[in-house]
Amino acid sequence: MFWLQIVSGFIKILREGQSPAQVAGGFALGSLVGLSPGLSLQAVLIWLMILALDVNLSAALVSFMLFSILGAILDPLFHLLGYALLVDFDALHPFWTALYNAPLAPLTRFNNTIVLGSLAGGTLLFIPVYYGMKTFVVMYRERVGQKVARWKIYQILSKNALVRWYKKVRDVGGLS
Repeated sequence: MFWLQIVSGFIKILREGQSPAQVAGGFALGSLVGLSPGLSLQAVLIWLMILALDVNLSAALVSFMLFSILGAILDPLFHLLGYALLVDFDALHPFWTALYNAPLAPLTRFNNTIVLGSLAGGTLLFIPVYYGMKTFVVMYRERVGQKVARWKIYQILSKNALVRWYKKVRDVGGLS
């Protein structure tokens, strides 16, 4: 039921609510966490950013779910990228050594090829995900939302007494 509320909240914010930039920001930050495997220091820091910044939490959670699945599929590619960064680029070896000897840096698990590769890949995808989601929200609000409101089934359901009663109870009782 919890995930259903998150998805319905995400659909609601697509129609109205926060600005497209806030929705896209939450979605892009959620993608960074979703692509990283397991719990690491950078994942905790990104979650803290999501909570501290004025971005949409529903968008971040939906993005986290979607990109967790995508991240698992892309793990072999992330391994190759992380391996290249850790082993193949000799110029980075002193940096990795210094980082490993730093007090908190090992908590990032950067020495794991998949973790480093997913962080690098997620960082590269951050800007395209942000602008893609922002464009999607604007297009949805301008085109798709109006078309859905004109559908007969939507009009019938929105005028249904049971649906109106549920909306009233939801708004008063804090169910949404």
